[in-house]
Amino acid sequence: MSPLEPVWIAGVGMTPFGVRRDASVKDLTRDAVTEALKDAGAAPGDVQAAYFGNTCQSVLEGQLVVPGQMALRAMGFERIPVVNVENACATGATALHQAVLHVRSGAADVVLAVGVEKTNVDDKKKMLGLFDGGVDVHDPEGVRAVLRELGGDSAADESVPRSRFMDIYGALARSHMSAFGTTRRQLALIAEKNHAHAVDNPLAHFRKAMTADEILAARTVTEPLTVPMCAPLTDGAAAALVCNEAGLRRLAATRPIRVLASVLATGTARALSDWENSVSALAARTAYEQAGVGPQDVSVAEVHDASAFGELLQTELLGFCPIGSGGELAESGATTLGGGIPVNPSGGLESKGHPMGASGLAQVFELVQQLRGESGARQVPDARIALAENGGGMYGGEEAVAAITVLSA
Repeated sequence: MSPLEPVWIAGVGMTPFGVRRDASVKDLTRDAVTEALKDAGAAPGDVQAAYFGNTCQSVLEGQLVVPGQMALRAMGFERIPVVNVENACATGATALHQAVLHVRSGAADVVLAVGVEKTNVDDKKKMLGLFDGGVDVHDPEGVRAVLRELGGDSAADESVPRSRFMDIYGALARSHMSAFGTTRRQLALIAEKNHAHAVDNPLAHFRKAMTADEILAARTVTEPLTVPMCAPLTDGAAAALVCNEAGLRRLAATRPIRVLASVLATGTARALSDWENSVSALAARTAYEQAGVGPQDVSVAEVHDASAFGELLQTELLGFCPIGSGGELAESGATTLGGGIPVNPSGGLESKGHPMGASGLAQVFELVQQLRGESGARQVPDARIALAENGGGMYGGEEAVAAITVLSA
């Protein structure tokens, strides 16, 4: 099958996100996959291969090597290829990328991508330790040197438990503030917007609106980020059924969404100030070329806002505004529902939640609903082109991996 031939998302499913102590990895997987199959008008026997995304179960539960086989065999998936995917916080988008490539290869007509995470356990030290391996563990001084070059000396209270990645986002934010005059209030406005969007998302972890002033007054995690500007540790799962036209003909899917581009990338050596050539910017340019669209054509986007600064930076790297003006874009209201380029109508990772292995597929779940016109109070009118950006890890002052997905109605 030629890569230029169409690939579709025939169905999607997602669990409620939050602290799900009642549910196991197998439970969450079953719920999301069952919903995706139903949405696609498919049965388990229609699935010819599966990509299972998870980042934490090996550390938290000791389920090593074969988590996908354990979760999917428990649902009755047998004989098909099951591939385990772990690619930092971009795991969900990577599982989808692999499913798209599998279909495009001609090896299968219908392929499942699923991401799942259960991070809330009783051992908080173990929970926060999940993030320590997302940088080069063999070069800790090199990591510290990059953070110092970006954002100066540590601006965090070392007695406060937190993810290592909030220090990274804090350093990036301080660098951007120094270079471009970005303000804490602009970051707070992004968080205010995302908390407001999540109020109308029944699957979101947090559904309480907060004002910018409340967000600024909250406890600081690391300068300039306060707690409501940062994504919580979340449990949940999301799934998508990917197929070609032959697969569509076999299924009873009535609302398929076309995959215009699926790009997975790592970065290049660059100066830390060379934002234009960051991995996300390069991946986005490739995705736009593959999709035959530009940033001006995007109706709605879901971006990786593990912190409010993450969203600000990605709006620049995706070409929605010039480098350095992401704060002004947010302040203008353009990224809010009703604005020119709504970003994170789901509430984003800050409010919807961030179960790492599932986050990329949860973005796709939201965008599929938007393109179908099924998002209720969160609906972007006449949404035609949607973009998801999902990144993870850190290498040399940027994401170690970036994934861009472009969809169309």
